[in-house]
Amino acid sequence: MKPEIALDLWKLLWQEYSARVNYARTYQQMITAAGGTVANDHIAFRSLRLLVDTPQGQLNLGINYLGQLAEALGYVAAGEYTFAQTHLYARHYCHPQQEEFNLPKLFISELIVDELPANIAQLISKTVSSILDELTSHLTLIQKDGNIETIAKLQQVFTRPWLPPQRSVVEEVNQVTQYGAWVLLHGYGVNHFTGYVNGQNTPEYPDIDTTASALANLGVPMKAEIEGNVACGLQQTATQAVRSMVTVLDDNSGAEIQIPWTYAYYEIAQRYLIDVESGKQVLFDAFLGSNALQLFEMTRLSK
Repeated sequence: MKPEIALDLWKLLWQEYSARVNYARTYQQMITAAGGTVANDHIAFRSLRLLVDTPQGQLNLGINYLGQLAEALGYVAAGEYTFAQTHLYARHYCHPQQEEFNLPKLFISELIVDELPANIAQLISKTVSSILDELTSHLTLIQKDGNIETIAKLQQVFTRPWLPPQRSVVEEVNQVTQYGAWVLLHGYGVNHFTGYVNGQNTPEYPDIDTTASALANLGVPMKAEIEGNVACGLQQTATQAVRSMVTVLDDNSGAEIQIPWTYAYYEIAQRYLIDVESGKQVLFDAFLGSNALQLFEMTRLSK
């Protein structure tokens, strides 16, 4: 599969995401104004480890679903992460030609629905049972030539494939798992893109500290801490999540209504050389579970 197809798909998702996440546009403008380059370290997606019945048989709505698409685009699984306390599991994917084509890594996580309290699991299952039949047809598109029409259709994978959830369901699920409520509302929508500090190529912002400080000075609300350190090979921080209006069903009338909810944030990451066998040093190319756990919390709905 041509890596250009993946590049074109991620560009379409970036256009959609950056139109909604103004902090990402601020970063882009800031780096560009300094004569630098906007590079993308990784894109993150969320999902539900849950089996649903479709006309084509049972379908797992978790990493396995998005993973099939990633693999069809030439990506390979490169690491896995378990977050037992929050019932989350994640896997990251790399493309063999990521250096040549500046392809971002993919970080795909899933909520293990079966580990949740039975009433919450049932609410989630009932909500996503309205999944659209054509969901399973998207994966066959990747086998085509990758024309503009095909790529635009692939972009539709990264939406919410079930009907809007009931407002009370979202609020009840959110009490137990904010991640689960987020997925019910946004489906497979991009959770975040990630500015790659190493690729900024501007002396004005040589590291993650100066980059984060500059964003804060421009009025971007930033996470209070920078996760990770040089020794472990990765540092990450993020903006606060933007809020957007989402569609839910009114419990009384059943009509579609709009309510505000968190959508996505913009992350920045810097990678460092780490020691490996025989004294050799390589750039750390994976993720840190402790960092990810903190960043999952960025979409928690604050009052």
